Amino acid sequence: MATVTKTGAKRAQQFSAPYGNRTALEFSFTTNAAGVMEDSDKATAVAQADKVRIGVIPAGFRIHDGLGIVSDAFTALTTAKVGFEYVDGVDDSDVPQDDDYFAAALTTHTAGRYRAANTGVKPVTLPKDAYLILTVAGADHAAAGRLDYIVEGIDKGNS
Repeated sequence: MATVTKTGAKRAQQFSAPYGNRTALEFSFTTNAAGVMEDSDKATAVAQADKVRIGVIPAGFRIHDGLGIVSDAFTALTTAKVGFEYVDGVDDSDVPQDDDYFAAALTTHTAGRYRAANTGVKPVTLPKDAYLILTVAGADHAAAGRLDYIVEGIDKGNS
């Protein structure tokens, strides 16, 4: 299992509406024809069990929902868990890291729109910056594909 990080994931700017604090953060995961993640720190194809960091959800963000938009289907049989892990690598007992907070098996091999599917998870406010992560399953990537993942919630700021 490898960890793949999108280049500039920590620097990417996100913007919210000019009034209020309801926010949608958009992150993208794309692979080229060989299954290599574009704009990443790994030169080989994304494989099963690889953890892919596609962006940072800021501290103080209260997560309500997620939406995966697969506009270009990936390799046949590929799926992904979608969740978060803290940038500093240290878990938090009040809001534990959760690698499938949004989805335990998001379909990435079929174009479509997929809402967060894990039932029984409550909204959480992140105490510190966290990576939005995909953990690949089903098959190795070997084709071009595109997933945009939108995390919806309230930006309470880092307090």
